[in-house]
Amino acid sequence: MTGCYSPWTMAEGGRWHYRRSLASRVTLLTTMAVGLAVAFVALGAYVTVRMQLQSSLDESLLDRARQTAEAPNVFNTQTGAEVPAWALVATDVRIALVSADGTIFKLPEQLADSPQIGAPETAVAAGKASSSIRTVRANGRDYRMVAVPYGDGKAVVLAQSLEDQDQVLGRLGFVMLVFGLAGVIAAALAGWAVARNGLRPVRRLTVAVEEIARTEDLRPMPVEGDDEIARLTTAFNEMLTALGASRDRQRQLVADAGHELRTPLTALRTNLDLLAQVDAVAGGGLPPMARAELLEDVRAQIEELTNLIGDLVELARDEPLAHVVEPVELPEVLDQAVARVRRRAPGLRFEVEAEPWWVVGEAGGLERALTNLLDNAAKWSKPGGVVTVRLAGGVLTVDDQGSGIAAADIPHVFDRFYRSDDSRSMPGSGLGLSIVRQVAERHSGTVEAGVSPSGGARLTLRLPGSSEPVPHGSPQVAGQGS
Repeated sequence: MTGCYSPWTMAEGGRWHYRRSLASRVTLLTTMAVGLAVAFVALGAYVTVRMQLQSSLDESLLDRARQTAEAPNVFNTQTGAEVPAWALVATDVRIALVSADGTIFKLPEQLADSPQIGAPETAVAAGKASSSIRTVRANGRDYRMVAVPYGDGKAVVLAQSLEDQDQVLGRLGFVMLVFGLAGVIAAALAGWAVARNGLRPVRRLTVAVEEIARTEDLRPMPVEGDDEIARLTTAFNEMLTALGASRDRQRQLVADAGHELRTPLTALRTNLDLLAQVDAVAGGGLPPMARAELLEDVRAQIEELTNLIGDLVELARDEPLAHVVEPVELPEVLDQAVARVRRRAPGLRFEVEAEPWWVVGEAGGLERALTNLLDNAAKWSKPGGVVTVRLAGGVLTVDDQGSGIAAADIPHVFDRFYRSDDSRSMPGSGLGLSIVRQVAERHSGTVEAGVSPSGGARLTLRLPGSSEPVPHGSPQVAGQGS
């Protein structure tokens, strides 16, 4: 049927979702809970009153029947005399005498509307039961009938109409129904008021979040009180702070990357323009040596630009790639890094001492971090200098014989694009040591800068691991985030 509204909607995965508002659900649940409570209480009260009335009536009828049976000459069955008036306790009571052989004596004026006497009453007359009590129906009316022995082979039977009791129970049920409906309506109103007032902080938070989503204004929201909504607001503010810091880092990265990329691109463009202009001059051209130097400069700038782009890609990852994590022999990785840096700095001497150390991690990232540490030492070392590398107990120290790191620069040497005043005239982008810190944190390690005994810089990398080979698949690396 088209146009029919349903509060349920099918979500992905085949699950049903209730799409009413939270306030309407609170109101509905409150109403249902109070309604069920009222229904159970009303039903319990009704059943209790009915059983109490029934018990009182049964005791009253049994007491009347026994009093009647104990009175002498109540019935004169031989002469057919009428029952004395005092034996009739109430006008709505029917009285009869039944014999063991089934003979029944009733008052003539009660013959028309008296209930039918049956086997339970006959059994009392025959002495098979001390008494009987049951509900019978006659002429559209319910009667409560009791029987007690009356001498030998006889029983007195009293029957009282339940019409008065049914009227009382009917009025009681009506009153309970009215009050129950009133209670449900009051519960619905109370639930609506509670939902409206109790969810007001949620609505304010929702409006604030929607405003943040629309304007991208990441200023923290005010926190009121110390309840669950206040805790939610505080947690959301912490998320906003983290998001704002991430956005600031991204902006800084873009700004710094643009600044760093501009320098090699400008130099590259200048050299290429120079080559084009020289080649365009008729009969002109650069000497072979000058042309070779210019092309070598272009190649160096392209390599610097390539390395810078690779560093930027590495640092700009919001999520770690699916690296191959495996046991890595750190001395072997160190030897590969030293061999690579030796080719780049043939005028330096590298003294390497490495003890066995195994790390569970990503071999490529570790090699890049070690290479960056050695490149930094080679860059600052003087021609003919010595770079000392020591690996012991998972602690790698790299000492150079350069001018050292100023005390003001030590806290910032691992920041992205940070370059001291002395390093601005030297090649590099300021990203190498940032990558070292990133790799160290990814492998649950640390890196720090200090001063070497020779007065140069000392960079210390600590990586958790073992001096024995680590079994493959060991969950030793705690952090895999960038």
